[in-house]
Amino acid sequence: MRLNDSKIRTTIPAVFLIVVLFVLPIAGMPQNWLLFLFVFFTYVSMANMWNLLAGYSGLISLCQPAFIGVAAYTVTLLAWIGVPLYLGMVAAAIVSAAFAMIISIPAFRMKGIYFAIGTLIVPEVMRLIFLIWRPVGGSIVGGGAGYAIKKATEIPITYSYWLALFIWIASVVIMRLILNSLLGLGLAAIRDNDNSAASSGVNVFRLKLYSFVISGVVTGLAGAAFYIFQGYVDPESTFSIRWTIAIMLSTILGGINTEEGPIVGAAIVVFIYFMLAKYAGVSLLIQGIILTGIMLLAPHGIVGALRQTRPYQTLLRLANGGSVELGFHK
Repeated sequence: MRLNDSKIRTTIPAVFLIVVLFVLPIAGMPQNWLLFLFVFFTYVSMANMWNLLAGYSGLISLCQPAFIGVAAYTVTLLAWIGVPLYLGMVAAAIVSAAFAMIISIPAFRMKGIYFAIGTLIVPEVMRLIFLIWRPVGGSIVGGGAGYAIKKATEIPITYSYWLALFIWIASVVIMRLILNSLLGLGLAAIRDNDNSAASSGVNVFRLKLYSFVISGVVTGLAGAAFYIFQGYVDPESTFSIRWTIAIMLSTILGGINTEEGPIVGAAIVVFIYFMLAKYAGVSLLIQGIILTGIMLLAPHGIVGALRQTRPYQTLLRLANGGSVELGFHK
């Protein structure tokens, strides 16, 4: 009975928060705040998926910009031939899944640092391909194979906001379903020791592939939503290491291997993003310094550090229906 009460205590506030976030644009929230929340939803969706890989599966993947770029270009190219943007998003999910399956074949042959280095090369290769390849005819906007996304400017910021909100909610639900399933247990076993997991009957390749494909699809959709709002796509920004740094910083800063960590970290990263917008030349350096400092001072992130404090443990017991003992000392 207590478990049901605990679920109610967590579900009701979550539903209330979703409703509030949904009605904010209707309630007349200023566009600059909607923009802040839109970017936050995008970052935290990507951070959730990287947390699934690095925190819960032990896969330090650095190819997330490749999923973003592939999905964004899929939407863009389909829009150029007259396909509606919503169908382009569906196609982007399919292409991202197929792309993840293809690169998983050579990538999963590597482990540890070699896997990280191998996946780091993928976005750079894709960037070079799209710099050389001219996917569609017509004029090129900017350097490289950059294109405006047709009809993207006709979409109100409210719709882009709702799209990013939906992707974020989906990422949270997916994480909860995975962590409370046999898939989550298998991924945890693989993270701790994939050889032991394999000897216990866990299909290591299949479970890794599931998490990799899921991460690629959600990351790609979040990236596509971002570039639809921007209205323009180019290889230098879509396949950029800036995405990797932002995603890693959001996860590690908040607390890797925690569900709340990406939310806290993404909020801070987005705040820094807007604060450093006019210092584009040094923003990457500052973010790198922050990431290094957090890793040294709080290896488990902000949420990880808070979890070790007594007030957090007290709130956790209350949330789970426990009681708090009040002691008075003479």
